Amino acid sequence: MSTRKLMVVSTSTVYGKGYLEYCQEDVKDFFKEASTVIFIPFARPGGISHDEYTAIAREKFTSLGITLKGVHEFDDPVKAIEEAQGVFTGGGNTFVLLKQLYDQGVLLPLRKRITEGMPYMGTSAGSNITGLTISTTNDMPIVYPPSFEALQVLPFNINPHYLDPNPDSKHMGETRETRIKEFHYFNEQAVVGLREGSWLLVDGDQITLKGTLPVRMFEKGKDPYELPADADLSFLLS
Repeated sequence: MSTRKLMVVSTSTVYGKGYLEYCQEDVKDFFKEASTVIFIPFARPGGISHDEYTAIAREKFTSLGITLKGVHEFDDPVKAIEEAQGVFTGGGNTFVLLKQLYDQGVLLPLRKRITEGMPYMGTSAGSNITGLTISTTNDMPIVYPPSFEALQVLPFNINPHYLDPNPDSKHMGETRETRIKEFHYFNEQAVVGLREGSWLLVDGDQITLKGTLPVRMFEKGKDPYELPADADLSFLLS
């Protein structure tokens, strides 16, 4: 039986709310046994520095009564992960994030800690990396990681910020659904389309969809389908 505990969040901010405000009570509860959480700022949204990004996350976590430290602030980032009580990886560019995890030697230690039951939370890019690969990210490949293989603590892929086609739009380019169909021409794993304000709560072998919106499910050889908020998605683990 798995001991993994993950909070796989589509986005850190929803319209009209502050940073992590919409899910802050769930974040506080998720990390209730961790007095200190290690923050991984490697995704650098908008190109901001690791210090700037950590300051944003630290302000929110401090307000929740949780001490947060950036992994880049440690002399030995691998040791920091090995001894962490909990880890939060922020969003930004998934390619930049994964490359840094490989370059810093943090990917495999982080995977090991998650499989041992250490609480792990990700938003956006930080959620992308929980799946098998980052091949269903929406980000531009501005750097080249050694591999697209990610943490692989979940046996499927994530597509955060999933958007439905706008029937009133005159845009003639590909939809998100089209892109995922292209992915399934070459790949077998399911893809979870997480809409803004939704997250997966993983507790061992149980996955529950949280938030107020349905999830868009993509399985190879099947038509896409919807599952409602609070749905049990544990079938994805089999």
